[in-house]
Amino acid sequence: MPSFQSLAGTEMDDSGIDDVLTEAGIGVLSMSADGVPYGVPLSFGYDGGDRLYFVFIDTSTELRKERYAERTDPASFTAFDVSSDGSWKSVILSGDLDRITIDEWDTARQALADNAYRSNLFSEYEFQENPNVWALEIEDRSGRAVGGATSQ
Repeated sequence: MPSFQSLAGTEMDDSGIDDVLTEAGIGVLSMSADGVPYGVPLSFGYDGGDRLYFVFIDTSTELRKERYAERTDPASFTAFDVSSDGSWKSVILSGDLDRITIDEWDTARQALADNAYRSNLFSEYEFQENPNVWALEIEDRSGRAVGGATSQ
């Protein structure tokens, strides 16, 4: 029977966290507005340093993601990978979430092209005039891994 400690995993170093953020391409962005939580699975781009980028593509007029993003402080993001052998690794980040300006679009586009899940879909949308792209400025980061997924 595995111990609690073995189920909780081991702490990952910065290199292991970077690996998860580079390889995962998808995770869950968690926000809160007026005490009401909202978590949404999103594809993301990682700049290899201190920012994640998200494209908010909303088909509703409600613009729920935007409303929450404008009001949350801080936001949290979780990326993870689970293998069929039971090993796993996960990363939790937190920081401020802000809509990027047009001057930041080339950097965001490159980060999304490098590792966002199905990044080729973004070419179907025109972001140049008013990109609905948001950046999470990573202020706190942690990661844990269990089994063959351990990376330190």
